[in-house]
Amino acid sequence: MRILITGATGLIGTELVALLLQNGISVHYLTTSKHKIESQLNYKGFFWNPEQGIIDENCLMGVDAIIHLAGATIAKRWTKLYKQEIIESRIFTSNALYKALKENPNQVKQIISASGTAIYPNSSTKIYSETSTEIEDGFLGNVVIKWEESVDKFKSLGIKVCKLRTGIVLSKKGGALQEMLKPIKLGIGSSFGDGKQMQSWIHIHDLASMYFFAVNNSWEGVYNAVAPHPITNAGLTKTIATILEKPLFMPNIPKFVMRLILGEMHELLFTNKNLSAQKAIDRGFEFQFPTAEKALINILS
Repeated sequence: MRILITGATGLIGTELVALLLQNGISVHYLTTSKHKIESQLNYKGFFWNPEQGIIDENCLMGVDAIIHLAGATIAKRWTKLYKQEIIESRIFTSNALYKALKENPNQVKQIISASGTAIYPNSSTKIYSETSTEIEDGFLGNVVIKWEESVDKFKSLGIKVCKLRTGIVLSKKGGALQEMLKPIKLGIGSSFGDGKQMQSWIHIHDLASMYFFAVNNSWEGVYNAVAPHPITNAGLTKTIATILEKPLFMPNIPKFVMRLILGEMHELLFTNKNLSAQKAIDRGFEFQFPTAEKALINILS
C-alpha cells in the first residue's frame, strides 16, 4: 500500500509517517519547502504550492489513499490576516488535491482528512456524538464547516471521504500540553476559569493509530478522534502536577486575563466540550491510552 500525506512534517504527520513506515507502508508526502524533499525507498517527497494551485502530479503515482493533515496552526494569535490564513491553508490545500485527482489518472480510493472539534458548541451537559447537528457559531466553528465542505467534494470523484474531528493532542514533542507544562514546572500552574470545562483529548500515538486504522478499514464519514474518557481542565492540570510532583497553590486564572494576553485566541483555553469516542470503538478501534492519567504518565515519565 502507498499513502500520500499532506502536513507530513508536522506534529501529527511525523508520528504518523513513523507508524506507517514501521508497518511497511510506502509514503509519498507533499511539502511547500523544496529543501524538505527526500527520496528514499519507501519515503518520497513532492513539491506543491497550494496558494498558486501548483502540485507535482507525480505524487499520485501508485497511491491508494490520501491522509490530509495540512493546515495552519490555530495556536497563534488570531489577527485578521492570520484568521484568513487559517481558513485558506485548509481550503487551498484541499482544492489543489482535488484538481490533481480530477485531472490526472490515479488509483486513489479514500481520503482521510483532519478536522476539528470546534464545530461542536460549548456545553456543560451534553455529550456530542458524530450525529449531533448543533454547530458552534464562531470563527473556529465556521473554519471546520468550510474545511469539511472542501473535503466532501472528493465524493464526486468516487473517493471515500473520512473526517477525524481531533481533540487536544497530547504529545511530548509539542502542541497544547507543552504550553500547559511550562507554568506547572515552575510551580505556578493553575486552572483556567472555574476549571470545570471538559477537555476532550487524545494521545498522539492513538491519533496516528486511528488514521492507520481508518485506512485499513476503509472508514467513511465523521469520527471523533478523542479518547473515551475526557477530563476537566482542573483535573488535567492536577494530574500533570501530581506526575511532575509540583505544587498547585495559585488561584485559577480568570477568563478576562487570558483575553487580554491572547486576544480572541483565548477561546481555546475555555472550550467546554464532552465528545463521545463510541463510534470509533464500535468500529473496532482500541485505545492504548484511554485515560488522561495513563497518557500523561507515558508522556511525562
